[in-house]
Amino acid sequence: MDHLTYDPASLRDILTSTRVIALVGASANPARDSNEVMRYLQGRGYRVIPINPGLAGKTLHGERVYATLRDVPERIDMVDIFRNSEAAGAVCDEAIEVGAKFVWMQLGVINAEGAARAEAAGLKVVMDRCPKIEIPRLGL
Repeated sequence: MDHLTYDPASLRDILTSTRVIALVGASANPARDSNEVMRYLQGRGYRVIPINPGLAGKTLHGERVYATLRDVPERIDMVDIFRNSEAAGAVCDEAIEVGAKFVWMQLGVINAEGAARAEAAGLKVVMDRCPKIEIPRLGL
């Protein structure tokens, strides 16, 4: 799959069929993009579960923080990755393991090998995009 361009209908399908998002790399620092995106997505009606081993057991924007995707006790629709490109491959593997439907890598995050493994397992993958940008662009 070409991960430089995405069909708007495909992005729209991902964003409208997603209800629960696990945000890997969530930060408690309000100046960080992951914190802002988490609040934005919650404001748009998504349930956003923060993933950060350093904050595990604490609460962030009303949600319990988990150390890993494996620790989340409910079904995850989309895994939103706020980690560097190298770390994203292992997150893709964990997303496969927990049965997520979608992997979304944030702006600047590209891991073709992890994306290929996720797609081979049946997940849809988006790289180098931000849902906070795509939602208004798509008119959602």
